[in-house]
Amino acid sequence: MFFKMIRGTLLHQWKKMLMIALTIALGSSLATAMISVVMDVRDKVNQELKTYGANITVVPEQSSVVSSLYDVDGGKKGSAYLKESELGNIKTIFWAFNIVDFAPFTTVSADLSDGTEVEVVGSWFDHHLDLPTGEQLDAGMSSLRSWWDIREGQWIDEKSDMGIDVVMAGASLADKKGIKAGDRITLKGTAASKELTVVGIYESGGEEDNQLYVPLSVVQDLADLSGCIDSIEVSALTTPDNELAKKAAKDPSSLTVAQYEVWYCTAYVSSICYQIQEVITDSVASPVRQVADSEGAILNKTELLMLLIMVLSLIGSALGISNLVTASVMERSGEIGLMKAIGAYNHSVTILVLTEILIASVIGGAAGFFAGIGFAQIIGQSVFGSAIAIRTVVIPIVGVLVITVTLLGSIPAIRMLLGLHPAEVLHGR
Repeated sequence: MFFKMIRGTLLHQWKKMLMIALTIALGSSLATAMISVVMDVRDKVNQELKTYGANITVVPEQSSVVSSLYDVDGGKKGSAYLKESELGNIKTIFWAFNIVDFAPFTTVSADLSDGTEVEVVGSWFDHHLDLPTGEQLDAGMSSLRSWWDIREGQWIDEKSDMGIDVVMAGASLADKKGIKAGDRITLKGTAASKELTVVGIYESGGEEDNQLYVPLSVVQDLADLSGCIDSIEVSALTTPDNELAKKAAKDPSSLTVAQYEVWYCTAYVSSICYQIQEVITDSVASPVRQVADSEGAILNKTELLMLLIMVLSLIGSALGISNLVTASVMERSGEIGLMKAIGAYNHSVTILVLTEILIASVIGGAAGFFAGIGFAQIIGQSVFGSAIAIRTVVIPIVGVLVITVTLLGSIPAIRMLLGLHPAEVLHGR
């Protein structure tokens, strides 16, 4: 009898049940899309922010004045150097897959043919690296400084037929000296001289515009610094800091064993810095605080905005369900009064009405879930240019939200149902 009554209601009030299902579908679709994007947005936003440079710098311990791992003003070049042979170790840390890119730097002074002293920076550009893990990696400046404007020519291509005897000139220096792409210039260092071909003129908008950039081995030859580097810039995907991360960054030894494990196994910028220090001898790794703090703020605000949109959509769904169910109960007041008159208890009638509503909500929630997956992919492609990963944990979360919103929206109608008196309803009052 119970199921026959439910089937009768669904058939006779199919329009209202359809409206309830559509209301839930709208709310659940937006909830599915927002939850899916929130769960994937950290990596997406991090990837977008990584196009604006490194968020970690590594310098020799002896040439850096450090107050703490977290509060680092920067390194000062001295006689100490890092070992080029250890660069591949960066991709062996616990969070190796979060290391997007990195590049070494060595800066020396050299003279042009007219005697002008210039800063020459050696680095990787599209360097192919065989890692200790057996993997292979292409890393360097061309992706780490992707925002630089190449005014003339192109990036240095370490794999081209021109070899390593090439140079890129900053726009300001090129304008002063009349340097153009294709020119040949001579650099005289403390240990050797090099005749190089200018392959590109870049504009960075910073002090780099007065420098020359060459392959790392060229600088090492100029100053007899074989295998030595001044610093490393690392671009890593990180998790915004919390109190645990800040405490650990100041002094990891102050953590309990449990806290240390949580911190070490979470992609905080401080824990990644700590792990880099473990694999690079006599080094100090520190976050570029402006970049790291900005990433955390942007991520938190983005997630908060999406969650607020989801909450508001669910509140709207609850209000819509409340109006629809209340109208349905009012239309069926005679039927409900008759059931009570022949002996039906309040809880029996309540369960009957809630079951009907929940069936419509489950149907609407399922339709909304699949629609939400589609919305999430549209957001991913239009905003981030890539698909949003759909995690299975979204299914139970959306299911709980649908049931919660349905029950909350049904409360006013249930209160009205409980207040119906058979005698009054059957007499038309």
